[in-house]
Amino acid sequence: MPLRLSFDRLCHPYMPVTGAYLRRPGKGRPMFRFALALLLLVVPVAAHATEAGWALLRDGGHVVLLRHAMITGTTDPANFDIAKCATQLNLSARGKQQASRIGALLGARAAPIERVLSSRYCRCLDTARIAFEAEPEPFAPLDLLKTDGNEKAAQIAAIMNEIRGYSGSDNLVMVTHLENIVALTGVSPREGEAVVVEPQGDGLRVLGRVTF
Repeated sequence: MPLRLSFDRLCHPYMPVTGAYLRRPGKGRPMFRFALALLLLVVPVAAHATEAGWALLRDGGHVVLLRHAMITGTTDPANFDIAKCATQLNLSARGKQQASRIGALLGARAAPIERVLSSRYCRCLDTARIAFEAEPEPFAPLDLLKTDGNEKAAQIAAIMNEIRGYSGSDNLVMVTHLENIVALTGVSPREGEAVVVEPQGDGLRVLGRVTF
């Protein structure tokens, strides 16, 4: 059965259309019509992008950069320790539900997952564990990018080598962070969004995106 995307989910990446935002004295109706027209243009684009991504995942043989699911805050605590989940940002209740949904949809709509590599951060490992009901392979280069330029370059190079070396007929999933995906692709996925990529020259080409 085709996935039925809800109106709210399609609208999520964009500014909420609310009466308080649109209404101006004497101009409420024209403003509403204008915003509705824009929304009707945007929603089909988002739906098409997601469906194009699903088509790629059904074919198999692709590399998927998956941003971890929703988390509880924005910055890791000062006492951060990669070996202790209690000192890190972790998945929220919604994030755990989202991770479960990611796994269910990939299982129903995509080719099998051959391997799952993950950042060693708990939010990424837990996203993978919940989604795929298996232990992922910790892969240090997928950790949040270092601030030192040389270390950052080494991380990106290691990820690129892994992607270039992949030739399976099923899909490879790499669970990582926003900063890593931006550095690799130039796109900014939402929490729990998948970006399908392939090597192109010295970098990556974005083939499609899937939101959950």
